[in-house]
Amino acid sequence: MSKTILVVEDEVSIATLLKYNLERVGYEVLLAHDGKVGLDMAIENSPDLILLDLMLPTMDGMEVCKELRSQKRNIPIIMLTARDDEFDKVLGLELGADDYMTKPFSPREVIARVKAVLRRFVPVQNQEQDENEANYYQYGKLQVYPDRFEAFLDNEPLEFTPKEFELLVYLLENKNRVLTRDQLLSAVWNYDFAGDTRIVDVHISHLRDKIEENSRKPMFIKTIRGIGYKFEEPKNV
Repeated sequence: MSKTILVVEDEVSIATLLKYNLERVGYEVLLAHDGKVGLDMAIENSPDLILLDLMLPTMDGMEVCKELRSQKRNIPIIMLTARDDEFDKVLGLELGADDYMTKPFSPREVIARVKAVLRRFVPVQNQEQDENEANYYQYGKLQVYPDRFEAFLDNEPLEFTPKEFELLVYLLENKNRVLTRDQLLSAVWNYDFAGDTRIVDVHISHLRDKIEENSRKPMFIKTIRGIGYKFEEPKNV
C-alpha cells in the first residue's frame, strides 16, 4: 500500500513540483496551500508524512506543527523554509518537527529525506506481540519496543515524535556508553545540523520530560558535563 504525503506549501509552483516528483516514485500526495487547511487535512486524513512550509497564510508552519503535537498526532513532519536561520531550525525541531529543509532544494533531495524519515518511523503493527521478543528493552519502569515504535513508563504508554524515539533507541543501544553531542548528531540526524548541538539538548530535554519521573534529577539519561550524555540503568527501581 502506497504512503500518503501531505504537502502544505503556499507557493503553487513548488507544491505542484513536489506533488509531481513524489507521485512519480509511488507516493499518494495531498495538497494544501494554507496553514489552517493543511492542519484540517492532516487531522482528517492522517497522512504518513507532512512536508510543511514555515511561512503560510492564516496559520504558519510552526503553529501547525505545535497544534499537531499538542493533539498527540505523531505524524512525521519535515519543515520547509526559504530562510537559513538557526533559530528557526531549533525552534521547529523543538516544536516536534523531525527534519528541516532549506529552499531551494532538488526533487532528489526531497525524496531522499522523505524516504529516510519514513524508514525511521515504524508505527505499531501488532499490539499483541510477545513481550519476550528479542528487540525489547526494559530498565526499571521503562519498556521500549523499537520495532513497534512503542514505549511504556510504569505500564502507561508514552508518545514520541519519530526523531525522539530514534534518539531514545540509540541511547538504549549504547547503554552505559558516554556519547558526545556530535556523535548523537551524526547518528540520529545524519546531515544538515553539523555543530548545532542545541538540537541534541532540546531532544534530550523532551525525552527526560517523558521518561523520567523527575526530569531535573534524571535516573536514565545522565549529563556528562562538557562531553554529552549517557543512558544508565537506574539502581533500586
